[in-house]
Amino acid sequence: MARDFSNGLTRREALVAGAAAMGGLVLGSRNLFAADSKGYGPFKMGLQSYSLRHFKRDVALAKTKELGVHYWESYPAHTPLDLATVAESKAAATAAGVSVIGFGVSRFTKDSVANRKFFEFGRAMGVGYLSADPDPDSFDSLDKLVEEYGIAIGIHPHGPGHRWDKIDKIWGAVKDHHEKIGLCNDTGHLLRSKEDPVRAVEVFGKRTYGVHLKDVKDANTFTILGKGDLRLKDLLKALAGIKYDYCLALEYEENEKDPIADIRECLSAASEAAAGL
Repeated sequence: MARDFSNGLTRREALVAGAAAMGGLVLGSRNLFAADSKGYGPFKMGLQSYSLRHFKRDVALAKTKELGVHYWESYPAHTPLDLATVAESKAAATAAGVSVIGFGVSRFTKDSVANRKFFEFGRAMGVGYLSADPDPDSFDSLDKLVEEYGIAIGIHPHGPGHRWDKIDKIWGAVKDHHEKIGLCNDTGHLLRSKEDPVRAVEVFGKRTYGVHLKDVKDANTFTILGKGDLRLKDLLKALAGIKYDYCLALEYEENEKDPIADIRECLSAASEAAAGL
């Protein structure tokens, strides 16, 4: 049976919520809901909000609150890339007790003006990283922007045949660029490409910017976390070893219209694997 994470607030959580009501909480990596780490070792356990893509933003946020996690890497349909709506997006997330600390997956080209819009949005939103699908000729632009804004880029692998499908291919592309350009470790898509997500942590180390936590069986079938080929415990040990401090974002892609029970089971598996770290 999946563990239920929708229990009431602890005293500490209540204090955090009270502080939010009195003074407001600033979203972002420097002002986060400390209570979220309870049950998930050292990690900021959250969701890639694509897991709740069937639902409009406010419903998705309400369901995130019911699941008992407090972090999002948001996908654009839930948090529009629009400076004019940032205040509304932040207020909605804060009301649900959610910090949006990542955003993506974003496309980057050699057009520095277009690229800058993502970083302006990221700074206004308070995110620490952008998961990304950058063109190979975009890195000179990104080198300057990650330095200027202090927002990291995590290249997102998207399975077999994608231009960023292999660990060594991504490492070869970024190793001579700014240290804030690295990997978004999408464990499912790496497994689909017959790559080891644990090795990816070993290769990229602190240049791991974002984790999309999912499981795949036989490089083919997405499944409940812990029921596929992901070495979940080893992965979390490796992430703890580099003191990973960005969103550990569960991304469950199956059962789009009714994913909550499956997501609870995945969160239970993550909690069990994180025990003692």
